[in-house]
Amino acid sequence: MINEEVYKSITESIKLTHTTLVAVSKTKPTSDIEALYNLGQRDFGENYVQELIDKQGLLPSDIRWHFIGHLQRNKVKYIVPFIYLIQGVDSYNLLKEINIQAGKANRTIDCLIQIHIAQEETKFGFDEAELDELFSTNLAGLTHITIRGMMGMASFSEDQQLLRKEFRRLTSLFDKYKNFITPNCHLSTISMGMSGDYLLAIEEGSTMVRIGSLLFGKR
Repeated sequence: MINEEVYKSITESIKLTHTTLVAVSKTKPTSDIEALYNLGQRDFGENYVQELIDKQGLLPSDIRWHFIGHLQRNKVKYIVPFIYLIQGVDSYNLLKEINIQAGKANRTIDCLIQIHIAQEETKFGFDEAELDELFSTNLAGLTHITIRGMMGMASFSEDQQLLRKEFRRLTSLFDKYKNFITPNCHLSTISMGMSGDYLLAIEEGSTMVRIGSLLFGKR
């Protein structure tokens, strides 16, 4: 069940910062997505390829679908025809596969590079050395992708100082490369912050937040 008042409160709180809200709708029924859509929401995030495909076929065509989960290379081809933004690009091999499949679909796909900023080793993403290599040598020839920014997942923690430190690290890496401009790289987006920490993330430079449970209720 959608909490309309919470939705309005969140959109009001982020409006002045020009932050994009991505409503994380994974595991939620299409009726909930339609309810938010009718309130004006257009950006929705999904974690699972098959669920995303099913929902995309049933819902309005002007929804901007974001893939925010760990994307397997063998499933890229299924979402390339319609995806708006792939947020969790966590390896160079995945980036190459997106480029190949986008070329076959005659599209250019917007991507965010996922950076490993959390304490947990289970989180995915580039480390700083891999990021340096990507920007220094590996972007050449990837003509069907555009890097639009960076994405990170902070630690699952109540420690505000830890979260702030991790968010600052992502912003610092973004700032390091934000003036790196090529035909396939135009950095403008920092995607970080979820239901429990999005206001803190915005304070530390986030331009895109991914909110699920506050909008849709607990899973």
